Amino acid sequence: MATVKIKKRRLKIKTIIMFLLIIVLVVYLCINIFLFVVSAKIKNIYIIGNEILSDTEIMELSKIIDYPSILKISSNEMERRIKTSPYIKSVDVKKRIGNQVYIYIEEYKPLFYNGITNKLVLESNKEVLLDETFNDIPILTNDVTDNNIYKKLIKKFVKIDDSIKEKISEIKYEPNDVDKERFLLTMNDGNYAYITLPKIEEINYYVEILPTLEGKKGILYLDSGRYFQIFQ
Repeated sequence: MATVKIKKRRLKIKTIIMFLLIIVLVVYLCINIFLFVVSAKIKNIYIIGNEILSDTEIMELSKIIDYPSILKISSNEMERRIKTSPYIKSVDVKKRIGNQVYIYIEEYKPLFYNGITNKLVLESNKEVLLDETFNDIPILTNDVTDNNIYKKLIKKFVKIDDSIKEKISEIKYEPNDVDKERFLLTMNDGNYAYITLPKIEEINYYVEILPTLEGKKGILYLDSGRYFQIFQ
């Protein structure tokens, strides 16, 4: 009887040891899997919708320029950091399988460059100090002495189509005795156009008006009616 009891005890001890070894192995595997996942770096970054800010600038803003661990930074945190830029209207960050990060960007459109203050004026009414001008946007060449009119210019300029803004090279404030909200636009094709802020959307018809000018150069008056003065 004593011999049988000893064998049973040995079997129990072996079972316990095997069970403990299995637990240790499982814990070891779990720890290694966890460490692998935590240390797994971002593999690919896709940035969609940006035109003003470069991909590198957006990656620097979100602090993923060195492709850190995908678990060490949250989507919300990246969005918060990117939104600190005055150019950003909205941002949506998505993490996807395969350690991939997709960043969807919507920027505020630039309206014009203020050549007096060296600031880029955005549709959000924000102004960003720049060392150089942007391509394909108008330049305000003189000071708008009335600050209320300047603010109104920004508000109204949003209503000009992007395709037309690209055709304007310069904006000059030119009030007269009749109209304090009068501006002269220098067009890229050599023509000029007078506009007034209450009727600023008239410039959106510029492409339609061009064929009626028959290739002649001059000044288009859109501030009082719609007539064309040919250069002599």
